[in-house]
Amino acid sequence: MSSVPEDLLYTKDHEWVRLHEDGTATVGITDYAQESLGDITFIEFPEAGAVFQSGETFGVVESVKAASDLYMPAAGEVIAINTEADTAPDLLNSDPYQAGWLLKIRLTEPAETEALLKPGDYSALI
Repeated sequence: MSSVPEDLLYTKDHEWVRLHEDGTATVGITDYAQESLGDITFIEFPEAGAVFQSGETFGVVESVKAASDLYMPAAGEVIAINTEADTAPDLLNSDPYQAGWLLKIRLTEPAETEALLKPGDYSALI
């Protein structure tokens, strides 16, 4: 059974979002996503400063099994990427909710986060 932390929000595409009080958010992939992908070998990150709308592809995660697009959970500007995960992509497998985060974004449409799945809804989805 995949881990679904109660303090996060989720997308139907298996990204998680941790909201911060300063109008930023941290984004990653869920435990379910990393289990489905298998051993992650490469992550394609966007550049810091890139701006995305909700639902747009912001990168790719590759594993020994497949490649999967990554989708922006809410409109925002990329303010940081996880450089540790860039050099050690297996962090997404070993610690998807902490060390394996992908991006930090500055939300440009914070109200869009209201459409994200609550933990119970995401658990029912998977």
